[in-house]
Amino acid sequence: MGDPAYHIPVLLEETISGLNIRPEGTYVDCTFGGGGHSRAILSRLTEKGRLFAFDQDADARKNLPEDARLIFIPHNFRHLQRFLRLHQTNEVDGILADLGVSSHQFDEAERGFSTRFEGALDMRMDKRQELTAFTIVDTYAEARLHKLFEQYGEVTNSKTLAKAIVEVRKQTSLKTIQNFKSALHGVVKGNPNKYFAQVFQALRIEVNDELGALKEMLEQIPSVLETKGRVAIISFHSLEDRLIKNFYKKGSFEEDDETDPFGQKPLTSLLKVITKKPIVPTEKEMKLNPRSRSAKLRIAEKV
Repeated sequence: MGDPAYHIPVLLEETISGLNIRPEGTYVDCTFGGGGHSRAILSRLTEKGRLFAFDQDADARKNLPEDARLIFIPHNFRHLQRFLRLHQTNEVDGILADLGVSSHQFDEAERGFSTRFEGALDMRMDKRQELTAFTIVDTYAEARLHKLFEQYGEVTNSKTLAKAIVEVRKQTSLKTIQNFKSALHGVVKGNPNKYFAQVFQALRIEVNDELGALKEMLEQIPSVLETKGRVAIISFHSLEDRLIKNFYKKGSFEEDDETDPFGQKPLTSLLKVITKKPIVPTEKEMKLNPRSRSAKLRIAEKV
């Protein structure tokens, strides 16, 4: 099953042991990808166990094993509850999500995820959708671009960048990665690779509504998990990590307001935090898989 080079699963042992797998349980892998985490879950399940695997990227289908226990759902995990119900499942014993872009997606030049290759400025994880990165840089108003690069990419000169894009697109097509980088080389601050990585991260998050999808999925977890069921989520940047941390702890995405403005009781989470601090990769894992460097794993249990 699967191509091991497709995507090396990050924090594999830590995630699987954190899920506390029950051999006859029902589990969900929200981000099937290369199938590494799914394979590890299946190896711990008996014939009675079941695994639902979500992935909106059509390429992931190539990695599916011949295994009657696995039900593949070719959709975004934001529809978690809806598809579980369609399969007559209300509650599951564990949920896993690895929010990183797969190595395969980064390495396919025509997908437009990587700054290293020439290709269309695309970045869609689900090719069925209309919005691409090119549409964003070609049509968004300056103020909207500014906010996007500032919030999602933490780009230092996001205002200057937004202004430059709006000016440049009048004369030049930004349809390809090379065109985009060449046309904007004048506004780059610091290391160009790092700068464009932040810009591309912001565009990718917007194209795929990654934070919106994550919030929707998190909100469904308390009702989808069985009591004592666990959720393990691996994130790769602070925006995602903050949402996960706050939701586990408080059942909401608010930073610090423990009570509402009317002085009512604080929201109480239905989840108990298992990882007081996020689990991060070992030095050995980072050497073997440099893309695991920024990974953070947080685990919680339904109470």
